[in-house]
Amino acid sequence: MLITALLLAGCPVFPADNYWNTPVDRLAVHAQSQQWLDRIGSGLLHPDFGGQYGIPVTVTSKAPRTAVRFDYRSESDHLPYPLTSSTRIERSSDRHTVVVRRGTCRLYETWNTRRTPSGWRAGSGAVWDLRSNALRPPGWTSADAAGLPILPGLLRWSEVRAGGVRHAIRFTAPTTAPQFVWPARHEAGSDPVAPPMGARFRLRADFDVNDFSPHTRVVLTALQKYGMVLADNGSAWYFQGATSRRWPAQLIAELKTVPSAAFEAVDTGPMMLSPDSGRAKPG
Repeated sequence: MLITALLLAGCPVFPADNYWNTPVDRLAVHAQSQQWLDRIGSGLLHPDFGGQYGIPVTVTSKAPRTAVRFDYRSESDHLPYPLTSSTRIERSSDRHTVVVRRGTCRLYETWNTRRTPSGWRAGSGAVWDLRSNALRPPGWTSADAAGLPILPGLLRWSEVRAGGVRHAIRFTAPTTAPQFVWPARHEAGSDPVAPPMGARFRLRADFDVNDFSPHTRVVLTALQKYGMVLADNGSAWYFQGATSRRWPAQLIAELKTVPSAAFEAVDTGPMMLSPDSGRAKPG
């Protein structure tokens, strides 16, 4: 199937059977779950979005014509990118761009993006077909440290408002292992007892969501069913959403009360059908 419940500019955000869009609520707890939780550190969930914060998504119909010079040349996709003066760049040190081209359903993502007098530059860049389960070559980064796409892991206000989030969410941890697990393709850590890039966590089923507001329950239910994917090094338990000034203050405040101890790592090994495809077997 090539249609998901989450559409953007008429495009699927990867196929319905993609790893990001596959539930993990029935999978077993990972044997190293408590060790990984301890290594990330205890604390509270932190929504890294709201107001001016978050990762902006740009939708365009323009053909990609911009050449970008990359710092990590050997692991970046050297194609024209649809970057223009109107492309939105994340307001943080990561300076991500996430651009979806309408019609072709191509996703263009860059990290550490800057417009210089000599042209566009970025740390790294990746181009994805939103209708495909193809992964990057093993060992390659993307615009994310794990070598994964950013877009499918962003929480969006439109889906929360509509009452259903049907995909996993991207999050960060302060330390990661020098390895990655499917479908991640790249490592960026040195701590052997920390979780690897691509590790997936879910909110425990016994966490009571009933006392939260309706919008917050939508997010928490998604965290129980689809979980979160470790995609980058950063602050503990920060999870990402798309930039929007419509994010309700109550939603942000309530999400910040969820303890990290309410999460558990899941064993996603049984989901893998091929190490070189993001197509997943239902849990």
